[in-house]
Amino acid sequence: MKSILLFALTVFAAPSFGATPAEMAIQHAIGNIEKQPSYYSHYNALAMAYARRARETADPQFYAKAEDTVRKSFAIAPDNFEGLKVETFLELERHEYARALQGATKLNKKVPDDVSVYGYLVDANVELGNYKEAVDAAQWMLNLRPGNVNGLIHASYLRELHGNLAGALELMEMAYEATSPEETEDRAWMLSQTSHLELLSGDVAKAEVYAAAALHAFPDYHFALAALARVRLAQGRYDDAVTLLRQRYQAAPHTENLYQLAEAQELAGQHEDAQANFGKFEAQSRMEFDMPDNSNRELVAYYVDRAKDPVKALEVARREIARRHDVFTLDSYAWALAATGDYAEANKQIRGAVAVGVKDPTVLHHADVIAIHLHETDSPARMR
Repeated sequence: MKSILLFALTVFAAPSFGATPAEMAIQHAIGNIEKQPSYYSHYNALAMAYARRARETADPQFYAKAEDTVRKSFAIAPDNFEGLKVETFLELERHEYARALQGATKLNKKVPDDVSVYGYLVDANVELGNYKEAVDAAQWMLNLRPGNVNGLIHASYLRELHGNLAGALELMEMAYEATSPEETEDRAWMLSQTSHLELLSGDVAKAEVYAAAALHAFPDYHFALAALARVRLAQGRYDDAVTLLRQRYQAAPHTENLYQLAEAQELAGQHEDAQANFGKFEAQSRMEFDMPDNSNRELVAYYVDRAKDPVKALEVARREIARRHDVFTLDSYAWALAATGDYAEANKQIRGAVAVGVKDPTVLHHADVIAIHLHETDSPARMR
């Protein structure tokens, strides 16, 4: 990681100013539409630019704009391929993973050498827990276009899920080096992800450098704020973590972000604020219970670890496990089962999670606790 670390150490001399990459893409696409209002491809480009702006800002209004814009593309050219790609991408962003998988599969059959469609297949299969299919799709991305950034990023995440953190870092560095310096948000995201990987690997000092560099490269970036907050939590600097997570929640007021803020406030001894935000979190999360984009895994953790209501925890966990079987949902389901005293079934579910190779500390902690209750000599986490 030498080259990306050198960037992280020198980026502070070159702050980012002016329009963001997504804002420039929006302006460019609007200009093209004004010149050629009947050309459907320009609407697809604008829709994707709005979707990109949504990632920059965590503001869902841009997804709504993207949906409206792609409909204009279909009005000109019904079911055009690029428009269908945008539609599938938006389904992924809305967490409609089963539907996105169906759409991506159809697109892949129609044009089997489109690299970005394979990326959609990776994303949908990962979130549904179909890891073999995800790995196959990622390999196709790299076979079709060796060294492409999108393929490297997807392969890096799959390596992380399978416990190969060094390999994940290697591919993230390759992706970073292949990304233009003008793509400030993309590079800030990669620095944030590198911070996350370094923290998982146990190198808090490097994780801090990368997170701070990401935040400097793209000020107030919600992913970078979260990355630096995780570092502060690891350092025991809880008040600083609260400040960062409050900033993150203000920038990206998602329900799961509120839960993480409340957790940090509890650690910082800000108990009244924590309890108020936990209550607000529960109310908001229950409203989202049946929505694809929900905070059900956090809600399970809240009911098990804080509210001490295993019945509600299992109700939520069963709802989510019916939708997807990724390692984090399996972990959440196992934790809810354990809370009800069903350690045998909890053990079965947690073994399914750790068998993938994931090194997430929460998953491994849950595996240890469940194993202890079953009086096992070795936990499933240690048996990997």
